Amino acid sequence: MPEGPSIVILREAVEALDLKGKIIRHAEGNTKIDKDRLINQKVTDLRSWGKHFLICFKDFTVRIHFMLFGSYLINEQKKTPPRLSLQFSKDELNFYACSVKIIDKPADEIYDWSGDIMSGSWKPAKALQKLKEKPDMLACDALLDQDIFAGSGNIIKNEVLFRIKVHPLSKIGKLPEAKLKELVKETRKYSFDFLEWKKEFTLKKHWLAHTKKICPRCDIPFHKEYIGKTKRRSYFCENCQVLY
Repeated sequence: MPEGPSIVILREAVEALDLKGKIIRHAEGNTKIDKDRLINQKVTDLRSWGKHFLICFKDFTVRIHFMLFGSYLINEQKKTPPRLSLQFSKDELNFYACSVKIIDKPADEIYDWSGDIMSGSWKPAKALQKLKEKPDMLACDALLDQDIFAGSGNIIKNEVLFRIKVHPLSKIGKLPEAKLKELVKETRKYSFDFLEWKKEFTLKKHWLAHTKKICPRCDIPFHKEYIGKTKRRSYFCENCQVLY
């Protein structure tokens, strides 16, 4: 599942085409939305929020969510049918295996940009307060909660918890104040490291915990388990990651 930094890369790539203000000439694909509604509409903005890519129009927003296996191509096509294909005068955007939804509101009326870990409007104090309101939540669930950390996914979860030495089954309410603040700060920091490495095509080389078998700090086997509400894969060291 693409995480927030990957959606930022998509947004930046589309922004480079200068499609803002351009008209959609043709729309097709196997999505069930009203594609005819998009034809001859002017794009007012291209934005990202968490794991959502947003194509904005005057009175509505098209939300692309890539789910587990979604992908996209710019000015190229796969042999498989797209979920949604948008064609402009010179360029085209093709989205595959994703969720497409039309929301009948401008994006600013839908999204809280301060909750997006990649946004310039990100507010760590708000994330900290949301964490404190859920003392029984597990750390592994908190980092996948899009209401708290929009854009954080399983890679970010595993790497951040390893960096701050917190066991994924720790309860948020048990973490010391300093450790909670560290969790918030490191989530933001790692997300931008992720973005940089992803652009360099070196992301996997920098993983310390995600998919790894040996703890680089303790030189003992990592524990792999499907835990939390979502049962996503967690990789953690039971020696150096403290269970609070």
